Amino acid sequence: MNLFDELKWRGLIDNVTSPEIEDEINNGELTFYIGTDPTADSLHIGHYSSLLMAKRLQQHGHHPIMLVGGATGFIGDPKATGERNMLTPEVLQANYDALHRQIDALWGFDMVNNLDWTKDISIIDFLRDYGKHFNVNYMINKETVKKRLDSGISYTEFSYMILQSLDFLHLYQEKNCRMQIGGQDQWGNITSGLELIRKKCGNDVKCFGLTMPLITKADGTKFGKSETGTVWLDAKKTSPYELYQFLFNTEDDKVIEYLKKLTFLSVEQIEELERSLREEPHKRNAQKALASEVVRDLHKEEGLQAALSITQALFSGKLSELDESMRKDAIMNMEKLSAPAGLTLLDLLVDTKIAASKREGREWIKGNSIAVNGVKVTDPDTRMTQEQAYIDNDLIIRRGKKRYYCVALEG
Repeated sequence: MNLFDELKWRGLIDNVTSPEIEDEINNGELTFYIGTDPTADSLHIGHYSSLLMAKRLQQHGHHPIMLVGGATGFIGDPKATGERNMLTPEVLQANYDALHRQIDALWGFDMVNNLDWTKDISIIDFLRDYGKHFNVNYMINKETVKKRLDSGISYTEFSYMILQSLDFLHLYQEKNCRMQIGGQDQWGNITSGLELIRKKCGNDVKCFGLTMPLITKADGTKFGKSETGTVWLDAKKTSPYELYQFLFNTEDDKVIEYLKKLTFLSVEQIEELERSLREEPHKRNAQKALASEVVRDLHKEEGLQAALSITQALFSGKLSELDESMRKDAIMNMEKLSAPAGLTLLDLLVDTKIAASKREGREWIKGNSIAVNGVKVTDPDTRMTQEQAYIDNDLIIRRGKKRYYCVALEG
C-alpha cells in the first residue's frame, strides 16, 4: 500500500485540488503547510489529526511548515454562528508564544507567523495588490459566509479569505511551499489561495490543496469536547489521566475510525483490534489501544503510566497508593459536590442527592455498593469528617463500579 492509499484507508483525505497530488505525495518531496490561529494558549485534541498528518508526510520525506496566525488571529475565520470576539494583542502574543513552545516540544516542525509578512502592508497595497484579485460573488458563496448573510457578517471577517490566500502565496514565493492542508471547512480558503498564486505567478505553477474530514463523535458533535469542556493537548489543562479517560470512553462505532486517524498503528494491528471489538467488545481492547497510543505520543511513557496508575487505583479502590499529584488528577473530572462536615454517610448521600432518599441510600450501603476513598463502608451512621478527607477537604464517594463523586466537606 503506497502512502496516498494508506491516507485514504485511514480516512484522512476528504478532497484534493488535482489528481496529480497522488503522485506528488507518493514520490515527491513536497513542502506543505498547515495553519492554526492562536485563539487559545494550547492546541486541543481536535487539532491532533492534522498534526499527525504532517508527521506522517514528514516521515516519507516531505517538509511540513506549521503556520501560527499572528495576523489572522486578529481577524478570526468566520463562524457560521456569528462574529468572533476579538482578542487583544497581548493575549494573542501570549497564545502565540505558548503554541510555539508546544508545537516545538511535541513535533519540532518549522514554524512561521503570518504577522511577519502582513504587518507592514498598507491598506492601499492590500486592496490593489491582493483584494483586486478576489471576486465578491465567489467569496459570498463560501459555505460559512453564505450562512451568515442573513444575520450579517463584518467586512473584517469577510476579508479573512484574502489574508489566508496571501499566506499561501507568500510561503510559495519564499519557501517553495506547494501544498496547503486543512479541514474540509477550509476548502474555500485553500482554493482561493491557489487562485491567487495562479494570478500572481502564472498558470504553470504546480501547487495543491488537500482537505481532511472533520472528526466528530457519534452524535455529530465536535471531537474534543467533553462534559467538562475542551480536551487540550497541554497536560496542565487536560491531564494525561483525563485524556486517557476521554479516549477510553470512545463509542464502539467510532473507535476504529479514531485508531486509523489518531495513531501510527499498522493496518494489521488496527484490523486485529477491529476483530476484537467485533468478537469481544466487553474487553474494550480497541479503546485501550487508542487511549494508550495517543497519551504516550503526547505525554511520553511517564504520562501514560501515571494515567494507568490512576485508572487502576480507581478500579481497584486502592486510592491510597496514589501520590498527591495523581490524587488531584484523579478527582479533576469527577462530579463535584459539597456537604457539611460531620454528617453520617447516609445523610451525606441524601444531602448531595447522590441518593434520592434515605431508603435508597441505606440499600446501597447495606448492599456493599458505597465506597469512601476506595474503602467499602457498610455502616450508614459512619461520620464523614474532614479528618477522613482524601485530599484537602475532599472525599471520594464511589457508587457501584463506575460512578465517582468528589464531595467537598464544608465547615
